[in-house]
Amino acid sequence: MADPYKNFRFLVELDGIVQAGFSGVTGFGSSVEVIEYREGGDAATVHKMPGKVSYPEITLTWGITDSRELYDWHLAAVSGTIQRKNGSIILLDDTAQEKVRWNFFAAWPSKWDGADFTAKGNDVAIDTLIVSCERVERA
Repeated sequence: MADPYKNFRFLVELDGIVQAGFSGVTGFGSSVEVIEYREGGDAATVHKMPGKVSYPEITLTWGITDSRELYDWHLAAVSGTIQRKNGSIILLDDTAQEKVRWNFFAAWPSKWDGADFTAKGNDVAIDTLIVSCERVERA
């Protein structure tokens, strides 16, 4: 049996945006709403049917650099211009070869959080961008 892949070897691709390495990506997945239905004369049986499919928001975190591409993408959304982009989250093996890919579609930046600063630490300054998308699929 093969060893599982490590969660720190990953890449993020986003249409037209080349960004330095991400320190974290969370929130990609999907869920199907459960609709409960009870027939009129049968109080003991509840049928469960699938409802709408939803996708959580994807959170991207990275150390601040001189690049403004992701921030400018969000700034366009703040200004009322939504630029939808497709992207991928790519899991790599120990030799940096692609092993698993999740594609997300029609994404746009819904929230940006700037770094927290403190004179007491020596941590890297981290930006966070939350991306809303319409669909996520494992390729």
